[in-house]
Amino acid sequence: MSAPARDDEVHIASFVVQHRDDAGAALAAMVAAQADLELALSSPTRSVVLCETADRHAVMDRVDQLKEVPGVLNVLLVHHHAEPRHALDEPLPTATASGAHA
Repeated sequence: MSAPARDDEVHIASFVVQHRDDAGAALAAMVAAQADLELALSSPTRSVVLCETADRHAVMDRVDQLKEVPGVLNVLLVHHHAEPRHALDEPLPTATASGAHA
């Protein structure tokens, strides 16, 4: 049995999906069917997909699901960031002219 998703954590990931030029519609449909995915950029043979989820295991599950789309050649996890959900509401520190944080 898998562990429950942690509501106090958010995972943000980006993937570069390499695909055949005829796979764009199937990829877009798969992404649209998942509430935690967004098609950020698409071209005839490469697309960027974003993922935001509370479950760290869902990130790798999405990689596997994207690989199963007909015409997808490769899925690269480019970035994965996790932090407490409450940190997303905190203001960012401001930088001074010297580059130091105030």
